[in-house]
Amino acid sequence: MPPSVAVIIPTYNRTHLIERAVVSVLGQTFRDFDLVVVDDGSTDNIAGLSLFKNGDPRLRYSRLPKNRGVSAARNAGVKATSAPWLAFLDSDDEWLPEKLEKQVRWTSEHPDMHIVQTREIWIRHGKRVNPPKTHEKFEGDLFAASLERCMITPSSVMLRRTLFQSMGGFNESLPACEDYDLWLRITCRYPVGLVDEYLLKRYGGHADQLSATVPVLDRFRIQSVIDLLAGNVLSEEQKALARKNLLKRAHIVAEGYKKHGKTEEYERYKRIIAQFG
Repeated sequence: MPPSVAVIIPTYNRTHLIERAVVSVLGQTFRDFDLVVVDDGSTDNIAGLSLFKNGDPRLRYSRLPKNRGVSAARNAGVKATSAPWLAFLDSDDEWLPEKLEKQVRWTSEHPDMHIVQTREIWIRHGKRVNPPKTHEKFEGDLFAASLERCMITPSSVMLRRTLFQSMGGFNESLPACEDYDLWLRITCRYPVGLVDEYLLKRYGGHADQLSATVPVLDRFRIQSVIDLLAGNVLSEEQKALARKNLLKRAHIVAEGYKKHGKTEEYERYKRIIAQFG
């Protein structure tokens, strides 16, 4: 029989961070899992780290032949495993020891739920900070809030494999905001559960984060909402919320391109505004 949970850690050139993440998984009080670290074509010899030679049969290393992005790495990790539940951990984050145990217990107590996350501790530049109130986790219908911002954290979530597969996994055409895209596709159909405990340490502030390296992130969020509206899965109320969010973002992006003299991009977003306005 496969283990109960498959844990997937995507990583790219993070030999300086990956050990903390892996050790936090191997140290879980719940032990019925397998862990695959998916190396997204790194150039810094992650495979040579001693942690991959510790003999723990639950830990596997998989390498993509070239850098394809976090969506492809996560999707590859899912395909390499067979457990009925999936959990993701970013290579710069860290689980507290009872994270999986408490989520697995929650799912057994809520058998009709397909996805659950936990609360999280934010660490920025080495210091704990309080997240904005708009980012506070809650359970139930997250769709409206998820249009505004990512209300589900990849490193805290656990979801059924069948749900992930039915949604088509992460969109590999998006270089960023791939989590925003998947959570919209899920939250428009399903409620999200919450283990009301702080079971994740989420680190930020380092230079290689996508939010720091990919410009104009809203263009990917806009594309996600356009795709969602084209999919014929939204209620009329959800469609109205999605169009309102899309137009708000498109106006901001268009004005930004206009300010910087990028006429072609400006005209593209003006056409989007005209189409959905």
